[in-house]
Amino acid sequence: MRMLLPQQGRRHGREGFALYMSVLTAVAMAGMSMAIVTVGIGARRQGRMTEMRARALSAAEAAVGDAYVQIASSAAIDIGSVNAPRTYSDDAYYGSVVQNADKTYTITGVGWSRNARRALEVIVDPGHGGVFQSAIFAGNKSNDPTYVMKFGGKGAQADVVTGDVYSGGSILFKDAAKVAGVPRAKTAVTTTATTIVGVAGGTPAAAETGITQPIPDIAAMHYESSHDVNVAQQFTTSTYHSNKAGGKAWELPKSNPAHIFRMNPNDRTANTSATVKDDYFLEDPYETVRSDSKSDGSDPYVVTLGKTSDGGPSGNKKVYYIDGNLWLHNTKTMSMRIEAAEASGMQVTFVVKGNIYISDNLFLKSKVKDGIAFIAMKDASVADSGNVYFGDPSFGTLEHMEAFLYAENSFYDNNLSATGSAKVDLLGNMTAGEKVAINRDSGAQHSRLRVTFDDRVANGSLDLPGLPKSSGATASPTIRVWREIGVP
Repeated sequence: MRMLLPQQGRRHGREGFALYMSVLTAVAMAGMSMAIVTVGIGARRQGRMTEMRARALSAAEAAVGDAYVQIASSAAIDIGSVNAPRTYSDDAYYGSVVQNADKTYTITGVGWSRNARRALEVIVDPGHGGVFQSAIFAGNKSNDPTYVMKFGGKGAQADVVTGDVYSGGSILFKDAAKVAGVPRAKTAVTTTATTIVGVAGGTPAAAETGITQPIPDIAAMHYESSHDVNVAQQFTTSTYHSNKAGGKAWELPKSNPAHIFRMNPNDRTANTSATVKDDYFLEDPYETVRSDSKSDGSDPYVVTLGKTSDGGPSGNKKVYYIDGNLWLHNTKTMSMRIEAAEASGMQVTFVVKGNIYISDNLFLKSKVKDGIAFIAMKDASVADSGNVYFGDPSFGTLEHMEAFLYAENSFYDNNLSATGSAKVDLLGNMTAGEKVAINRDSGAQHSRLRVTFDDRVANGSLDLPGLPKSSGATASPTIRVWREIGVP
């Protein structure tokens, strides 16, 4: 009988070793699986954190962008706080804006996405913006060293400007005149009393000197060819008629967009006899003439743009080019109002290669949707051109205007004297390439000028056709520094 026990032992040993290796392999595989799961979880967490950090940075950029827009539009700046953040998609942002001593702004924007926060610090130069940011602008392009933009008056007759003021010469505030904005000048800003320059509450506004700002670039607009309606050209087919608007004048049929003008009316030759070119009066012969005896716009002589009742083309949202002079001067009314039937409102620009004479009040139907620009261009062959004249040459009825006014040359006065207008209020702005040279003092009387800046063109909420641009203007804020910082 053979003894096999040693071989069975060896076999049993090998089987045990195999079992041991199997168990060891299973344990190792389990460990590796666990490690892989752990790595996967960590990778997912890292991915989520990376995503949250990216979203937090995007929210911080939104905070900076929000502040930038508010600085550009001269709005009150508010981008939320840590306790009251602004919603940004599923995330949020907040921050602060501080004006520095050099007039720049430091924007701190913090973005917040779940557990991640990131912060940006941006330094912005707001720029001056030129004509679109100023209530009154006089470029003094001739560099006249004696030019002074003057404001004065006492009591109820004191001048008040709400908005920034720029003079390419100097500025003088005297008596009780005020500006609720920043007066800027190329040379000097002078006051003769302690409370002249400041906001309505009396806080002094910081005047800036040594400032040079670009003037409107009228030539670059090429209005002679870029207009929508050439008024003088349309009047080559006009006919001569009597009308309740006053006297006999050359007129166009109602189907023509330029029918809102009458040319050379014979009842106002005393005013037009000294002008070199044809004179066009903004007065619709197809509308009812109303006097507006209260001079408050409650019953004005209306000029309606848009499609005419007999199917004529729309006259709204166009640039009207006039090779001649334009008058808002009718002896039968105190006030005019230009409007359109479209729900989007009335937006129109009148470009005049000559002078603009504003003698009657001018009102808008909607101060939100409507807007009018008047642009006076120089005519190289006519010395007295490119100017805007304020005031009624006969009766002194001008008291209120709602418009954006641009003169390639200067603003002058017509009869703002002891027998003329005692006050002129403008809602809009007035810009001169040369000077604002309105003489409003006559003996002891001062004709008050009150200008309230309409910022709708500056902030982009009103789009008027064909407005001139300022070559070299820094209307948009400029970013000087952009960097990420630790969350404050």
